[in-house]
Amino acid sequence: MLLEGSMGSLKHRKRLEKLDFKLGNSIYTDIRQRIPFYKSDWRDAWHYRILPACLNIYFANLLPELAFALDMFSKTDNSFGVNEVLLASVLGSVVFSLLSSQPLCIVGVTGPITVFNYTIYNIFHDRNTPYFPFLCWICLWSAVFHWIIALSNLVHFVKFITKFSCEIFGLYVAFIYLEKGVQVLTNQLQHGLANTFLAITIALLFMVIGWICNSIGSSSLFNHKIRVFLLDYGLVASIIFFSGFQHIGKMRQIDLSKLPTSKAFLPTQDRSWFIKFWKISVGDVFLAIPFAVVLTILFYFDHNVSSLMAQDPSFPLKKPSGFHWDFFLLGITTFVSGILGIPAPNGLIPQAPMHTATLCVTKVEEDDEEKQDYKVKVVIERVIEQRVSNFLQGLMTLGTMTGPLLVVLHQIPQCVLAGLFWVMGFSAIAGNNITRNIFWMFADRKVLSQGHVLNHCRSRRAVWLYTCLQLLGFGATFAITQVDKASIGFPIVILLLIPFRTYLMPKWFYEEDLEILDENVGILAYREGAF
Repeated sequence: MLLEGSMGSLKHRKRLEKLDFKLGNSIYTDIRQRIPFYKSDWRDAWHYRILPACLNIYFANLLPELAFALDMFSKTDNSFGVNEVLLASVLGSVVFSLLSSQPLCIVGVTGPITVFNYTIYNIFHDRNTPYFPFLCWICLWSAVFHWIIALSNLVHFVKFITKFSCEIFGLYVAFIYLEKGVQVLTNQLQHGLANTFLAITIALLFMVIGWICNSIGSSSLFNHKIRVFLLDYGLVASIIFFSGFQHIGKMRQIDLSKLPTSKAFLPTQDRSWFIKFWKISVGDVFLAIPFAVVLTILFYFDHNVSSLMAQDPSFPLKKPSGFHWDFFLLGITTFVSGILGIPAPNGLIPQAPMHTATLCVTKVEEDDEEKQDYKVKVVIERVIEQRVSNFLQGLMTLGTMTGPLLVVLHQIPQCVLAGLFWVMGFSAIAGNNITRNIFWMFADRKVLSQGHVLNHCRSRRAVWLYTCLQLLGFGATFAITQVDKASIGFPIVILLLIPFRTYLMPKWFYEEDLEILDENVGILAYREGAF
């Protein structure tokens, strides 16, 4: 979707002409608009919604990070582990909660950056190129590119990212999660058939229970408190239960592989937190540039989309935001990540919009609309816009790096994390509009709701063609990831989808159909003045 109408429209061309390309002007505007609200960002935190928001985001952030840590640990010969991932999350949380223009956006380690990091390792581990210094230079160069983009006001072009490419990216990440879950279980084969059978059983049970918790939390079953508890803490409770499940009866005789952890506040490998980035050849320093470009493309898309989602128009936000200053800050965290030898953090999906949703103050009103099954509806009154919840969950993540809590994390079987990958993957697929379009395409017209948004398209052909193009884009992105050393290029495929949608697709579709397929299924919206 165009963030405001059709991408090929004259309205967007005129807006592009009005963009201000004066060096650093947009950063200055972002800071000037947000500074008057800085004190209130802390004062407004005295509200009952802060504690549940903090706990919710802490666990929603922690659980995937443990799975990503295991993935990178196994694919980089123990170069990355739990402490590196947790420290990256702390860095993003503290910096963005204290300094960003939009502190509601949650920043941490994502699935795509794990793919990026271990692909770099696969490409260069057979050469004499030292991994951490080379990765450091990638981050240093990428930081410079972040700063150039922010200072040149080029974050304006985020307005041309459409839901077309966002849905493809979301489906790609979902299948990566499913694939990683399978990979975790295949690694158990080396420990014997009994171990593998129990691991698969626990992973499947965890997936089913986790799916049930999420489904009930999003349904009308039981009362509101039970649904909220299952949605917020169902996965946490499932991890605790299945971590102890293996000790029931004769299952205790089987030694399942656990989540590997290291000493408190220390790197996984025997190294310093400070990377000696100068101990690398000059040629490798410049060889890092193209990889830094790819990393910058990934963060430009992923971080800004997550920030937009945290500011969806369905959330009645009052305070101004600033994308250019936040992208400049992302360059700083990328720079520091390279020096420390940790994964570079960026905006998290779905944690960013989830954080905003947990800060919503709601009320129940009568629903006057016809053909409704329920007579009431939940209305968002306001959002508690503040910095404390993000900051506190960062401190809680830092506390997770202490010895006692690392011992607790070490008790989590790897198969439970495989089940967690599957829950995240299937949940993302179920919530993706590509899936919804496919169901509509094959649905029985006799039972399909007449008010379905896709029924307003001028032809069924438009839905079929649009969805098939999305599936082709997903296939290309996923296919390149399966090619070992070529998988580093998946952000470029995502980037190419943007001009494809902007310049080619308007020639194949009626503008009205594109507005329906993009706008009505989308979650991104242009907030006036945000850019």
